[in-house]
Amino acid sequence: MNALWDLGAASVREIQEALPEVKRPAYTTVQTIIYRLEEKGAVRRAKKIGNAHVFEPTVTRKSAYRRLVDELLDHFGGSAQPLMSHLVEAGKLSLQDLRTLEAELARVEEAEGAANKHPRGNRTDLKGRRA
Repeated sequence: MNALWDLGAASVREIQEALPEVKRPAYTTVQTIIYRLEEKGAVRRAKKIGNAHVFEPTVTRKSAYRRLVDELLDHFGGSAQPLMSHLVEAGKLSLQDLRTLEAELARVEEAEGAANKHPRGNRTDLKGRRA
């Protein structure tokens, strides 16, 4: 999907050639994956040029990431805390990442406060402080 998101719309051959040369899958392997993604509704045939079909993604990268993360969090009972702890312990989440996330959380809370969806007093920041 990353190759197709990067290309926008492409034939199976173009998708295969966009993959890293090291351990590049065979054309037929890429073709099978694209057809399966088509069956699942993640890609569609946009047009046909000669004998080649041109495929395009029907889901955005952001929506696919969101769905993956939601499914992952379901395995943790909906709580992000165990996942975040693991990322910190594994060195995959830095203090700067946390600061960026905290700023994003503040922006979301500000937007919610402006829309009067949630009272601001019930929310906390990443350090457990009341916002």
